[in-house]
Amino acid sequence: MTELLQNIKTCKTIKKAKELLYCRIEFDKDIEKALNFCIFYHQGQYRKSGEEYAVHPILVAYIIAYFGGDKEMIIASLLHDVVEDTECTIDKLKSEFSESVANLVEGLTKIVEIRDENLISSTSEDRLAKSALSFRKMLVASIKDVRVLVIKLCDRLHNMLTIDALREDKRKRIAEETLMVYAPIAHRLGISTIKNILEDISFAIVLPKEYEKIDKYLKEHTQQLQLKLNHFISKVHNLLINNDFMDGSFELEKRIKHYYSIYLKMQRKGISIEEVLDLLAIRILVKKPLDCYKALGVIHLNFSPLISRFKDYVAVPKENGYQTIHTTVFDDKSIIEAQIRTFSMHKTAEFGLAAHWKYKESGLSPKLEWLEDLKSTQNSNEDVQEFYEYAKNDLYSEDISVFSPRGDIFTLPRGVTALDFAYVVHTEIGNKTKAIYVNKQKVPLLTKLKNGDIVNVVVGNKPIYRCSWINSLKTSKARNAISLSCRQKIRELNKKIAVNILSTIFHVKSKRLLAWLRKEKFYKKMDKIAIDSQFLKDVVVVLSKYSKSDKMFFPILKIGQHKIKKQKFDHLVFYADFNISNVLFNYCCNPKIGDDIVAFKKGSTVTIHHKLCEKAIEMIENDQSMVFVKWARELPNKTKIIVNLENKRGTLATFLTFLAKIGINVISIELENDEDQLADYFELIVEIPSANYDKIQKQLKNKYKTIEFFNMNDKKAK
Repeated sequence: MTELLQNIKTCKTIKKAKELLYCRIEFDKDIEKALNFCIFYHQGQYRKSGEEYAVHPILVAYIIAYFGGDKEMIIASLLHDVVEDTECTIDKLKSEFSESVANLVEGLTKIVEIRDENLISSTSEDRLAKSALSFRKMLVASIKDVRVLVIKLCDRLHNMLTIDALREDKRKRIAEETLMVYAPIAHRLGISTIKNILEDISFAIVLPKEYEKIDKYLKEHTQQLQLKLNHFISKVHNLLINNDFMDGSFELEKRIKHYYSIYLKMQRKGISIEEVLDLLAIRILVKKPLDCYKALGVIHLNFSPLISRFKDYVAVPKENGYQTIHTTVFDDKSIIEAQIRTFSMHKTAEFGLAAHWKYKESGLSPKLEWLEDLKSTQNSNEDVQEFYEYAKNDLYSEDISVFSPRGDIFTLPRGVTALDFAYVVHTEIGNKTKAIYVNKQKVPLLTKLKNGDIVNVVVGNKPIYRCSWINSLKTSKARNAISLSCRQKIRELNKKIAVNILSTIFHVKSKRLLAWLRKEKFYKKMDKIAIDSQFLKDVVVVLSKYSKSDKMFFPILKIGQHKIKKQKFDHLVFYADFNISNVLFNYCCNPKIGDDIVAFKKGSTVTIHHKLCEKAIEMIENDQSMVFVKWARELPNKTKIIVNLENKRGTLATFLTFLAKIGINVISIELENDEDQLADYFELIVEIPSANYDKIQKQLKNKYKTIEFFNMNDKKAK
């Protein structure tokens, strides 16, 4: 790979680029035709660095050839910019080459490359939207043929290797997009070589000071680190030879963790570079899977292992096909990670999906169901930024493996909940989940799963709507499924709620009320009545004429009988034509501030339920009398707090008592216990009265070690 990168950086002419390409492939008349086609159509075009533009697509084809791309991929690489940047059309490519090649180029063309001079500023609020849009286009364009993604990654790799020719603001913008969009996809496809290079180049541009700190440390300690690795490798080599491994039957490699990975570990754990446990690593390559376990035995019997850091991805591979045993051991005063895999597994780890074109015997095929899942997410999600947040959460996270009772393996993001698992099995199962058992013990549905858990889902007969749970779930499939089902159900309920509210105001049955709405052309937008107080008042004014003319039901009528007035109780606002004397909260569903709520009328008392409470849905469908209700605008500040508490008995109880005393209402609390540290971190979502917000923040920070404290209502804090 080092030679490949050096060749790319020094190549400045079409002649040299062609020579490099033909060092990787055998002569083929179709590829030669595509090569000449590329040079002809890009004639007169130049890159910012000064070389002829055709050098770029030829070198992308060279990278594709290195990764074992097939003939169609190489041809598509040569032609990937002709439709976007020249007069050539997709139809022309179909007639000159093939429909398959044209489809690949069309997929690549749909992914709009950001090359214009007026790039969005890195500090602009539109930055995420732009990246999210590019991200979705990439995934959607590749649904039919994942080869589109691989070609696009190689295209971006060449652009990043030659990015120095661009001005600083453009470099930073492209580097940010690479970190946010391209590196996560390379990770999911298992192409670690591309992922690591993209991350490190982008990291140096986006966060130069942080990059320089790590670079300085590694350069200052290079000799010391290399000596430690060499010493450890020498020991391991001798131990393997003395334990029946033939010389030449295995290989040993050494590596220092790449820069961006070090930075992420430091940020995630809140540690210095000296505390990164897997900074140094060796790799043991053997012939057969059984040899992996023999080598593991040699390592564990001769070095003290950190058991908490042992992972077996050979027996339970990652979803992208990755197979390696990870273990971390003490060697004298050093801590070194050992990765053990077969030569075949090594090819898959380095080349990911591409290994299955380059090396036919490379083992397990990576699963690509996640592309289909993301397709369903993008089809049902109108907000591209929301889609992006959901999708990248799945794409770029550490994995765990859990099992169904039958022994089926499911690879899920770390931090996933039991309910996430139900949705991964099937959306319908997730929607109807009634209970979940983990390792034969019944657990709350939001219990976080651990590596190796056996999960059994109990399904009911009808969907259960858990709309307020969306932010507690980890996978895009679960969050999107709940969001979609809740939106559909709420839309249906709002229509019925609107009828019930109006029926209560006019004292008529729903059938008659619906006839009035149809006559006045309110029927198609009647769900708006349940959520828009002004629209409700307007509708009541229009419909009043029907009640006044109906002598059978209203023998004595007074002008203004149906006048709707606003009435406020604490954080609730009601719109009704009668005086409300009492407001009750029904504790069957425990609605919280900000939840979708409904109000049922009994005399002059109203009772509040969550809109998707089973009891409330039943009452709505049974035409119970209802009143319009919404939350007041002056809501308490919903705040996220992460606090470090001393790990001893009674500390949490004392802390919660203190919160209650200073007027903080706790909505949720979660323990974050770091496996590498003794400290316990609690993440809380709380409500704080606006008037006392600053005072309470100061009180809390003065008494407890507060890691994070921000207002979740403030969009800038998100």
